[in-house]
Amino acid sequence: MISRRNIRVKVMQTLYTLTSMEPGSMELTKKTGSTILDDKLNRSLDLFIVSILYTFRTAQHAEVIAVQRSAKFLPTAEDLNVSTKIAGNEFMWKVLANETFKEKIKQAKLEQYIDEEWIRKLYLQLAEKGEYKNYIAINERTPAGEKAIMQYIWENLVWENEALQEHFTDELPGWEDDKQMAKMLMENFFKSNSKINFLNLISTEKKEYAHQLMYTVLDKEEYCMSLIQPKLINWDAERVALIDLLLLRMGVCELLYFPTIPTKVTINEYIEVAKLYSTPQSGQFVNGVLDNILKDLEKENKIRKQDHSRKS
Repeated sequence: MISRRNIRVKVMQTLYTLTSMEPGSMELTKKTGSTILDDKLNRSLDLFIVSILYTFRTAQHAEVIAVQRSAKFLPTAEDLNVSTKIAGNEFMWKVLANETFKEKIKQAKLEQYIDEEWIRKLYLQLAEKGEYKNYIAINERTPAGEKAIMQYIWENLVWENEALQEHFTDELPGWEDDKQMAKMLMENFFKSNSKINFLNLISTEKKEYAHQLMYTVLDKEEYCMSLIQPKLINWDAERVALIDLLLLRMGVCELLYFPTIPTKVTINEYIEVAKLYSTPQSGQFVNGVLDNILKDLEKENKIRKQDHSRKS
């Protein structure tokens, strides 16, 4: 469920945090970094689940509104015919019935972050949308249609809602730092067609990759900077964003010490992370520096990558 790009972001954020701390032994730095990295990964996954909950609770609120309107002293025909189709959304209920989803919510006590007044506001906004009216106008359910309306709620009512985003920043610990990660995970969530284990959103292999990447960047700082520094001749090194330097160090480490990751993938991934988390020019900057370093390393025959074209 969690992608390597998500992991790269968390490693970058962890390294950034470490730079602001008092320097200590490499062993202590690695231990501290490992704890910070695990905390950041777990927090991001919790925010992902909260994002799902806000989406689903909005849909389920149709039943609350239907009951309230039908209970009026003099209900109109419209009051008596509020559609509750979306409350039975099949895509949503497959997830809600998933035992790992329920257990994850319980373990992390995530229900505490659901604001019922906001859920009501979101549903009332949804009820006015043409996409929702089209959805309830069709009696039959299709897998694509069921998923599409949930994705619509997330993208257009939750994610794009500036007031709600401010609420999340105030009430959800870490939202401002991790909202882009939550967005990436939600995108992966809607793309996935397989059953998700919400208690194991990050595989052992990817967790090992996360920690090994961080350890390698710390261990190889001096050597990586010796490769990066000459490429900054036309740049004021002191004005290069710290995040850009961290991404360059991470990228160089991947090029040199992670043989299963193709060089093109590494460079493209760090370009995208730079665009999301650094300055507007960072993507181009990271691309140029990493590409130049790669050319030098290839000339020196220092790049060792597995041949993915071979059939096992």
